[in-house]
Amino acid sequence: MKIMIPALVAAMLAGGAAYAQTFEIGPGGVSVDPRSPRERAVEREIRREERAERWDRRRARSDCRLVTTVRETPRGEVRRTREVCD
Repeated sequence: MKIMIPALVAAMLAGGAAYAQTFEIGPGGVSVDPRSPRERAVEREIRREERAERWDRRRARSDCRLVTTVRETPRGEVRRTREVCD
């Protein structure tokens, strides 16, 4: 029994590493995405639906317009686009 518990813990730890699906190396360092491909697909679909809803709400408002401001900085132009509703 004493040997079985450490072996079970080691198996759980080793098995958990098999679920890491995505390794990303970027400016913030290395990150690991432990979600399964199915979970990522579901979240991607949810984000897509939310974006479509925001787009529909934005198109439904006819009294809003986009205003783009251009500001000069020592490093170049900075453009900012804002939605202004009258």
